[in-house]
Amino acid sequence: MAVTVETEQVLAAKFEVLFPYLDERQRRLLMGAEARALGRGGIRAVSRAAGVAENTVARGVSDLDAGGPPSGRTRRPGGGRKRLADLDPGLRSALLALVEPDERGDPMSPLRWTTKSTRALAAELTRQGHRVGPDTVADLLRREGFSLQANTKTIEGRQHPDRDTQFQYINEQVKTHNHSGDPVISVDTKKKELIGQFSNPGRQWRPKGEPVTTLTHDFPSDSQGKAVPYGIYDLATDTGWVNVGTDHDTAAFAVESIRRWWTATGHDDYPHAHRLLITADSGGSNGYRTRAWKAELAALATQTGLQITVCHFPPGTSKWNKVEHRLFSHITQNWRGRPLTSHEVVVQTIAATTTRTGLRVHAALDTGSYPTGVTISDTQMAALPISRHAFHGDWNYTLHPTPQTPPTDLRPEPGTPTPHDAPTLTHPTLTGMPRQDLQQMITTLEALRGNLMQDRQHQRRVAAGKKPHAPRPGRPARFTFADRVLVTVLHLRLQLPETTLATMFTTSRSSIRRAISETRQLLDQHGTTIDAITPTASILDLLTTAATNTPNN
Repeated sequence: MAVTVETEQVLAAKFEVLFPYLDERQRRLLMGAEARALGRGGIRAVSRAAGVAENTVARGVSDLDAGGPPSGRTRRPGGGRKRLADLDPGLRSALLALVEPDERGDPMSPLRWTTKSTRALAAELTRQGHRVGPDTVADLLRREGFSLQANTKTIEGRQHPDRDTQFQYINEQVKTHNHSGDPVISVDTKKKELIGQFSNPGRQWRPKGEPVTTLTHDFPSDSQGKAVPYGIYDLATDTGWVNVGTDHDTAAFAVESIRRWWTATGHDDYPHAHRLLITADSGGSNGYRTRAWKAELAALATQTGLQITVCHFPPGTSKWNKVEHRLFSHITQNWRGRPLTSHEVVVQTIAATTTRTGLRVHAALDTGSYPTGVTISDTQMAALPISRHAFHGDWNYTLHPTPQTPPTDLRPEPGTPTPHDAPTLTHPTLTGMPRQDLQQMITTLEALRGNLMQDRQHQRRVAAGKKPHAPRPGRPARFTFADRVLVTVLHLRLQLPETTLATMFTTSRSSIRRAISETRQLLDQHGTTIDAITPTASILDLLTTAATNTPNN
């Protein structure tokens, strides 16, 4: 019998209600059941009511006759559209060749020097004959274990050989001062900030569609000045003091910040303190090479009566300074997304910084003038009441509240080694080896050093596209290679500090440090080991013994 229009309308209404709740297989079976119930002409009527092809309805009838597809599956195995990676076997390898690291990928790829976005990758693959879109590229990358990743700062630069030892030394100094109830502070200068309606990284909650408007460019000429925050972080009390300057970041400004902290809070927190330990970076206004920093600290020591000890972190390790991640990081988080429109905003925002662990911060504005270009002469440095520690006296030193010797008395302190001649310093008592063996080692290491330097020079000239040439004799060195080897032997065997060796060889500590570093590398390449001993006598006694047993030449 013929199916009426009313019947098709009823079926269409039924399908419209039920189809959203059914999957593909269930819809097909429902349509097959309705077509079977209608009899002749049912497949065509159900097709029109459901808006699908007659073949789909016929497959539903066939599924009912066959008992349906396997349980748990919507389609039979192999059904559905094939993945593009299956249809194009070369697509996966072509994509991996584009996204592999440069040293393993295609060196001629035009994407080598561009951002490898999915759109750029899809365009390059299409150019190579693989028709693919950005979404498919993203899906393939995820299947291959790729993800969007940013750079990570984990590779450290060249490390000083005494890096870890200096960390341990700082830790021991901190423990000693904490145990005696003396303050320990970590200091540094935060990044300078322009004052004005400038954009500040980060976001903050505001009414939707009403962001804070800022200038399009951060030109200093558009600013109302600058803020120079110098931070002092007290390790024991978990408190911070930030002196916000408006002039230059100089050594005088750094020490004035410490002076303000001591006057405002430090003296009250540590009323019985006799010492102060400062941990600082190795560069900047409080760097270990800055003479003005030491001169200003000497004045502060005399003013406060404190014995001020400074321990610098090795070069390239400023991120380990406590003030960085216990004070400055929280200040940056507190003013994120907020333009620093005035010095008052800077000071109040810093002072409002707190943490759940109890950090408290005080901030003050410093409108003083701190001119640059201040120099400290050699005579002024010699008059400073400073004593260098036995271990790395350039990084670790103490400023005393009163001069230990009159400024005009530049005589060496008792017990300080004086320069000695080569026969004395090469005595087996000091080197631990006969002079002939020492001379043979010097000759061997010098030949090895010459070969290495010649190879490096040849490689540099080849890389620069220049023709190699024979080595040219240079100016004779004031600090000879034999002295460099001897310095290293004495340092490794007797564990003599750089300051003592600089005095014995009448040279600078930096020359001693470079000599030890370079010679140790040569010793390692040659496979020579210098065993350390524990001297049973002082270095002065050893030198006296060596000089007494050395025949006159």
